Parts: sequence; C-alpha cells; structure tokens
Amino acid sequence: MRTLSGDRLLGNYQENSAVMAQASQRSTAARKSSKSRHLPRAVHQKGQETRERILDAALKAFGEASFLAVTTRQISRAASVSLPTLQYYFGDKEGLYRACAEALVERYRRHTKAPGAKAVEALNEGGSAETARVQLKALFAALGGFLVGSRDASRWAQFVARELRDPGPAFEILYAGLWRPGVEITARLIARILGIPESDPAARIRALLLISSLLAFQSGRSISLRTMQWTSIGPPELAMVLSGVEAQIDAIGDNLA
Repeated sequence: MRTLSGDRLLGNYQENSAVMAQASQRSTAARKSSKSRHLPRAVHQKGQETRERILDAALKAFGEASFLAVTTRQISRAASVSLPTLQYYFGDKEGLYRACAEALVERYRRHTKAPGAKAVEALNEGGSAETARVQLKALFAALGGFLVGSRDASRWAQFVARELRDPGPAFEILYAGLWRPGVEITARLIARILGIPESDPAARIRALLLISSLLAFQSGRSISLRTMQWTSIGPPELAMVLSGVEAQIDAIGDNLA
C-alpha cells in the first residue's frame, strides 16, 4: 500500500488550507459587498423620506403664513426632525423655500411629461387642427390631475397662491419650470387650432385664460369648493371640471368652421 510522506501530507494540508482561506475570504468579501450594497440604499431611502417630510411641512407652513413669518425651527418641529437635520438637507430658510418650488416643478413634470412630449411631436410633424385639439385635451387632463386632482394638491395650493399674490424667492423657479412651459405649449396648440402664427398674442391670451380656468379650482380652491358646495375635489368632481375645460377647448375656433 502506497503511503504519502510527511512532507507531502504537510504540503497537501497547507495547499488545502490556503484554498479554504481564499474561499473564506471570498465569502466574507461577498457578504460585505452585499451589506455595502443594501446599507446605502436603506440609508438613502430613509434620507429621502426625511427630506420629503420636511418639504411637506414647509409647503404647509409657507402656504399658511408669509416667508418672513415662518421659521425653520417651526418647520423642523412640524416635521419631527432636529433643526440641524433640516439645515443639513436645505441650508437656510430661503434654501428650503426654493426647494419647495423645485419639488412642485418636478411633480408637474412627472404629471405632464408624456402628454407634453406627444403634443410637441404632433406640432413638429405638422399635425392638423383637430390633432392639436386632441393633444390639448390630453395635456389639460394631465394638468388638471396635477393642479386640481392630485392627492396633495390642497397641501401646496396655498403655497402657489401666495407666490401668485406676492412673488417671493420661489417665483422665478415656478415661472421658469411650471408656468412658462405650460403657457407656451398651450399657446402653440391653440395657434395650430386657430391657424394663426405661434407668435400671435391672441394664442397666449387664450392659453392664459384656459389655464386660469383650472387655477380657479387650485389657488382659488376655497372659493370654488364653496361655490360648488363641495367638501373636497375627488375623481367625480375632477371629471366635472375637466368636462368643462374640454367644452372650452371644443369652442376654440368655432367661428372658423
């Protein structure tokens, strides 16, 4: 019977030990890698939730009182975070105020990106007046859902209304990211329906009037609810509002027929 020498046995043992050690190191590295992948994601999610909570508290506070009257300490208490935490995410009060406006612009873009892109595509491809009318209705269905029917619309309606009445640090952000793009695409579609140049002031005036019909149920929410004897604006109420807006869109260019 063939036996292995002591040196050979020792060599095999050392080789096997090295292989096992390498395997153990790879396993440990894999576990650490897995933890490192999951830990930042959890930390990021928690940080995002904290940030959103602060923004929601700030939108409510800035909607109920003026920029000068609201304090960051008041907002941090409402959001159940420390003042240093608020400052970590937003810096000072103006930074937080601007972040509120930027958050609204981002929400607007999410709601209107798809219909807006389709509308621009139809215009660039030389779509007919009726195509423009269909795209305008689709755009305003999305815009109405954002301005009037979204779950948190009532929470930031006062913030927007205050900026409309008394422009502050957020006005330019809201104008450049929300109001101007909305007016421009609406005016372009109306101009196509009317068969007039996009630069015609009449198209912009009609665009402003059409958008204002939705704002009556957003920044003028309390008046519209009282007038309509509604307690809130849910899906049935939003459907009625959008039906009225569609009637206005159908009436554009009636005298051209």
